[in-house]
Amino acid sequence: MFSKEFKQAIQELQSAEKDKLIFRLLRRDLDLANRLHFELVDVETVEDKRAAFEIDMLTKITNFSERFYSVGYLLQDTRFLSGEITNHVKITKDKFGEISLNIKMLIYLLRINNERIQSQTYSKAYTLCIYVIARAFKILLLIKAIDEDYFIDFKEDLSLLGKLIGQNPMLMRTAINNGLDVNWLLSGEIPSDIIAMHKEIRANGFLK
Repeated sequence: MFSKEFKQAIQELQSAEKDKLIFRLLRRDLDLANRLHFELVDVETVEDKRAAFEIDMLTKITNFSERFYSVGYLLQDTRFLSGEITNHVKITKDKFGEISLNIKMLIYLLRINNERIQSQTYSKAYTLCIYVIARAFKILLLIKAIDEDYFIDFKEDLSLLGKLIGQNPMLMRTAINNGLDVNWLLSGEIPSDIIAMHKEIRANGFLK
């Protein structure tokens, strides 16, 4: 990304000048600043951060579900929460948490709201349904990309997510129409070629 000459010039800057440049850059990149703070100063571990985030996440899902107004607002709140998971991963590099938090987010969301979703017409619920199915697909892709030794940690939650999707005819319809086999979740057996399958499904205009 940067030339050897540029890197060499940066290394040769005087310490005081280099510090000024670093702090100026950090003010413009809060994600980088937060990540460095976590790596250099924060006394909490990745696991501590993940556990605290999960508690806060479940509280937020409870709160915005209790003030349910429409599936549109439910989707909006869930997307915002998903963005917070992404931010947690940016700061902590918590690849395990990226999977576990996304699974738990969908499980808790559906536990509380499955009946509400089913009470809507399919046309009104579709955008939320496609979001859930696309997110479930992403979770499977993330699991496939990590060390297989961690896979057992997700099997129980994957099965529960599959059952919750199976209890909702709208979600099942969306899953079938968009190439997600819910049995992958229920059994924990992810196809070896799921990355290629997902790419083809997206290329054909689905999961959108």
